[in-house]
Amino acid sequence: MKVFGICASPRKSTTEYVLSKALEKLAKDNFETEMFSCHMKDLKTCMHCDYCLENKKCIIQDDMAEVYENLQSADGIILATPVQSGSVSANLSIIMDRTRALEAIDYNLLRGKIGMSIAVGGDRTGGQDFAHLTNITYFMIHGIIPVSGGPFGSNLGASFWSQDSIDEIKNDTYGMESLNRTLMEFENFLNKYI
Repeated sequence: MKVFGICASPRKSTTEYVLSKALEKLAKDNFETEMFSCHMKDLKTCMHCDYCLENKKCIIQDDMAEVYENLQSADGIILATPVQSGSVSANLSIIMDRTRALEAIDYNLLRGKIGMSIAVGGDRTGGQDFAHLTNITYFMIHGIIPVSGGPFGSNLGASFWSQDSIDEIKNDTYGMESLNRTLMEFENFLNKYI
């Protein structure tokens, strides 16, 4: 089974570090993994021009082509975002909006895949829950089954307090526990439903 992780940070960051750890764990458990990092990528905003509805592809030619290919071939999808202005990054918002072109090809293209959310905030309560809810809403709109780590500390997904530092996020044991709980449920769902 394949898991596709999207790191929605515009820079090499704490978010990429956490997503890399998640994908390493999944690879050790015999999942094929692929990561797309938004760092230095050309991602243009959706123009909502409806070109995709008539032509079954997006009119914009940029690095979303890699995202489209991996979203289609993945069984599981991890959205990892830094918290920006209390929600997901601008990059992740672009990716979410541009997914419309996949539904224009086939309405059910993403339906039944398993989704997981990772949110990294500079503050302990910097908006991680709102970022998770945005990711979960995205999953639901596209028929992706969202999973969390359960009701004890990872209610909506894996939440981290980075303090804007790689050293500090490595010391966020509570965040790593939330990641491990969420990954365990993510793997359970993949093994049971895919």
